[in-house]
Parts: sequence; structure tokens; C-alpha cells
Amino acid sequence: MHADKAQLIISPQTSLKQALTKMDEVGFKLLMVTDENDIFKGLITIGDIQRAIIANRSLDEPAIGYSRSDLIVGKTSDSITEIRRQMLLYRLVYMPIINEENKVAKVIYWEDILKDEDNKIYPTLKLPVVIMAGGLGSRLKPLTNILPKALLPFGESTILENIVERFKKYGCFDFEISINYKADLIRFYFDSLAEKDYRINFFLEEKPLGTAGSLHLLDNKLHTTFFVSNCDILVDEDYAAIYGYHLENKNELTIVASIKNYDIPYGTIESGVNGELISFKEKPQLDFMVNSGMYILEPHLLKEIPKNSFFHLTHLIEKIKKRGGKVGVFPISEKSWVDIGEWQFYSKILSK
Repeated sequence: MHADKAQLIISPQTSLKQALTKMDEVGFKLLMVTDENDIFKGLITIGDIQRAIIANRSLDEPAIGYSRSDLIVGKTSDSITEIRRQMLLYRLVYMPIINEENKVAKVIYWEDILKDEDNKIYPTLKLPVVIMAGGLGSRLKPLTNILPKALLPFGESTILENIVERFKKYGCFDFEISINYKADLIRFYFDSLAEKDYRINFFLEEKPLGTAGSLHLLDNKLHTTFFVSNCDILVDEDYAAIYGYHLENKNELTIVASIKNYDIPYGTIESGVNGELISFKEKPQLDFMVNSGMYILEPHLLKEIPKNSFFHLTHLIEKIKKRGGKVGVFPISEKSWVDIGEWQFYSKILSK
């Protein structure tokens, strides 16, 4: 996918929030910063914004404060061979080519240099993945009266297969799938598929156990850091970056959170004693981080989940925090997360 060069450029006054929205709009998680004279000032990546959010910085701050001039760019004098080598080495989605006046002359995209080769190289993680597919899918009734949520169509296959394919790109080929509602149908579907290049082990919740209760069944089976994903979400993010954040911060559990923006269509008022006006904001925009339904966990946490008891991941998080353990939050942009379990969204997919 190519974007026009101008679509990838922001001004130094652009806020982090606006830069994040721009990345979602153009489909690239890398933007160029140029001033009013078109002079190249640097690059800002999704990782730069994520680090700002993790550091609890305001999304209203100018993006220029987080842009970097040390990132790889090309020069008009560089050969295409050298540009190709640099792009392959650093896995760049595109490379700005800067001329002698320090302006962006053109942009060379990954697809331009690879042609018929694989259009992206992914780091290899080789981590186990647990997918929670035991729920009733109540939000998607009446469809889930017939099919379990995990087997609802999405694109050319099912929701569950889409999740598996995303993890496979990162070398994750071992899947533990929790099932309960219409469990036999899910087993039958995957057993009937042609030869698979990944391993699936189904483990059965004999009764609904919440968003984490069934994980106790994996105690003594998982011995490395592992991903957990709900079966009705898709995350379009660098899974290696999420894992790197988890390791770097020595988290026991990392929550992947999507930044959601809500426009309030009314002026909001804050009042004090005797109704005295304190502040008035005209149609403000509110920003929240919401749980995406993807996590990274350390294997010792499996021993903290009670056996055969209804238990949510929020309960596990509370236990970790109460004993002084570390839980991290990795932010992703709004459009990097798809909640298929919402009927309003899924019905739009079916109508396409």
C-alpha cells in the first residue's frame, strides 16, 4: 500500500494525538516532520508515541518533541542497492529520501524494493499462545445461537483462524485454546481442516470460568512467557515490540490497551460550591485507554489462579498489584484494534 508523500508529513506543531490519528488514517506507523519551509526535521514512529504514553505524557504535547533525527533516511546520492540494504537491515516500511536542501525529495516503500518477495519480515518469538474461546458470544446473538463466536466468518476464514495467522507471522505455532460453548463444533472444524502448520491443543472448561479461570488447567504445561488473546479481537501491532516492552520492564503481566477517542457533542461544565462555574469546555474530546483483550503473562501466574473457580483476569491483576507485583500497559492506536464481538461492527463486515 502506497500513500502520497504529503500524507506522511506532519508539522512541528502537530500534537501526539493528531500524529496517532494520522498514522491510523494513512496506515503507516511512521511519519515525517517538516517545517513551514518543507525542511526535514525528523521522524516519529508509533514506538515514540507509545513510549510517551507509557511515560504518562500528555497526548496534547507537540510531536516534534518526540521525533528523532537519528533514524535512517536516504539521500538522493545513495544508490538503490544501498537504500535496499538499509531498508532490509532495519525493516523500514518506507525510507524518506532527502535532497541537498534537506527537503524530502521522494519516498521509497518496502514494496518498491522487494517486488514479488514477502512484503514484510517479522521477528521470531516462538512463544505459546492461549486463546480464550469458551464464551457464549452473547453480544453476537442470534448468530452465536448457531455458531460459536470463534467460528464466525471473517474474510476468507474464521475469526479464530485470523488470530492464529497473525501470531504465526511471529513464529508462534503452539496454541492452547480454551473451549466450552459448542466445544465439539470447534474441535470438529479444526480437525477437518487440511494439514496444518501449527499445533492446537484444546482444553475444556466444564463450566464457565470467567476470562481467566480456565488458565489453571495449563499449570505445569506452560513454562515460558506466553500470550493470551480473546477469540473476538484482532490486534494489528508489532507483537515483538509488545513482548520487548514486557521483558524490558520486567512485568509479570502486560495488558495491551487501545487508545479510544470520544467526541462529546455538548459543552461540558464543571461547577463548585453554590453552583459557581469553574470551567466550561465546548465539545471536548476525551481520550481513554481500554483493554483490548490481549495480554502477556509469566508462567508462574498460573499457580495463582484458583482451580475450578470463576475468575477474571481483572481478579488476577488485583492479586498481582496487592502483593506488589508489576503489571504493565502497552498502548496501541485505536485502529490497531478490532473488537469483532461488537454486533454493530461485525454487522458492517457482513454487509460488505
